[in-house]
Amino acid sequence: MYRIRFHGRGGQGMKTASRILGTAFFLECFEVQDAPRYGAERRGAPIFSYVRASRSPINERGVITNPDLIVVADDSLIPIPAAGVLQGITDNTTLLINGHDDANTWKHRLNINCKVLILPVTEEVEDRAELPFVGSACVGAAARLIGVITEENLVEAVNDEISSLGADLIKQNIDQATQAFELMAKHEGLVKESTSKTPLDYEQPEWINIPFENASISAPTIHAAATSVEVRTGLWRTLRPVINYDRCKNCWWVCSTICPDSAISVNEKSEPVIDYDHCKGCMICVARCAPHAIETIPEQLAQEKEKQTA
Repeated sequence: MYRIRFHGRGGQGMKTASRILGTAFFLECFEVQDAPRYGAERRGAPIFSYVRASRSPINERGVITNPDLIVVADDSLIPIPAAGVLQGITDNTTLLINGHDDANTWKHRLNINCKVLILPVTEEVEDRAELPFVGSACVGAAARLIGVITEENLVEAVNDEISSLGADLIKQNIDQATQAFELMAKHEGLVKESTSKTPLDYEQPEWINIPFENASISAPTIHAAATSVEVRTGLWRTLRPVINYDRCKNCWWVCSTICPDSAISVNEKSEPVIDYDHCKGCMICVARCAPHAIETIPEQLAQEKEKQTA
């Protein structure tokens, strides 16, 4: 059985990528499962989708924990623990990264022994969630690495899954998929089928046993404010809201109230202050700021400026 996992951000087309690959497998007469996995559908948030394909009936269900191929559409996700990119990776896994750095650099950073391949980024964009046609490129590369999917069936799968988008967008997606398919030609068939697991191979999860407590003790802990302070949800952000205090009218009750994550507080000067550790970059504050005092800049650019001023 082939087990493939796609990792990306909301808006990069990972859900569509898994459907295209699943359809391509189906056209090659495989039994197929494909499904996405994500929480709230929010642009820029880490998501993943997965595909299983086998010549025989598939009895496995649920998330793929030991993939044969991991495809990473956005290399900025790799350091984020919540994204789970490296979960279940083994020396037999192939890791395909869409990025600029070479394979040896990533193997050194991650201290892994598996095969690492790079799908070069064709162009940079300000909003990482808008990487052009990255989903189709990832599918094309994955199909060639698996080695059992023809280019003709890859093209047909793209046509089937995005037929409603119009001829121009279909052509651009097909072009990206076939270019990536050719780019991985020398690695064709690198990804091999792994054996199917039986009930005897079951590994018990590492459960954390939490003692039962009365609701009077536990409830305040669960529902009180600031219990998730250690979860740095700001790592999801691809765009950063920045307050221009020269324009700010100190109408903090607007932006601080509408922030869905309570990431905007008020300082002693009655000025709104953004908690970037927990701001997810939804940009609702930008849209609602009447004096247009909150601006939008790419997160990558903001981090570069921080390094320069540090």
